[in-house]
Amino acid sequence: MRPIINFTIILFIFISLSYCSQKSKYQAMVDKGLESGIRNDTIFLGLYLGMPAKDFYETCWRLNQEGILMAGAGNSSVLYEMKEDFKSEVEINFYPTFYNDVIYEMPVKFKYKAWAPWNKQYSGDSLQTEVLRQYNAWYGGGFMEIKHKTKGKAFVKVDGNRRISIYRDGSADGTVWVLYTDLSVDKDAKVEMEEETADKNKN
Repeated sequence: MRPIINFTIILFIFISLSYCSQKSKYQAMVDKGLESGIRNDTIFLGLYLGMPAKDFYETCWRLNQEGILMAGAGNSSVLYEMKEDFKSEVEINFYPTFYNDVIYEMPVKFKYKAWAPWNKQYSGDSLQTEVLRQYNAWYGGGFMEIKHKTKGKAFVKVDGNRRISIYRDGSADGTVWVLYTDLSVDKDAKVEMEEETADKNKN
C-alpha cells in the first residue's frame, strides 16, 4: 500500500525551510556588517546615527529657518517635503529615538501628498517600489527582500553598523516606513532603553 502524502505537512516544511534560509541569510548579512568594523552613520540632511540630541535640534532649527524643514503632524515630528526624485511630491515625517542622548534609530514615514484611497497610482505599494528604487540609488543597492511576519514584504540593507529597513505598516493609509538603526548599540542596553520607555509611557 502506498503511503498517503500529506501535502499540508510538506507545504509547512517547505515554508519553514524557506523561512530559516531567509533568516540565515539576513543574520549572515548582519554579522558580516558588524564584524567589518565599518561605520556608516549617514541618514540624510546632515543627520546621522550617533548624532547628539543637541546637534539634532540645532540642525533642524537651522533647516527650518532656511525653509527646508517644517513642524510635522501634531508637532511631534519633523516634516520634509521632497519634490524631486519621485513621480509626485512626497511628505517625509521623522523623529529619532535617542539612547544616551544620541540618535540610535530614525523612523521615517513616507507618503504621497496626493494619496487618497481611490487613487491607486499613489498607493502604499506603489510608493514602496519608488522608495526602494530611490534608496538603491542613494545608498548603492544591495537591499535584501524578506517576508516579515507582521509587515509583509520588506527590504533590508546592512552597511557596517547601519541597517536600513523599508516596509509597509500593514494599514491602507498609503504610508511606507524606512527605519535606520545603529546595530552597534549593545543589545542589552537596547532592551533596557525599551523597558525604560515603556515605564515612562505607563506613568
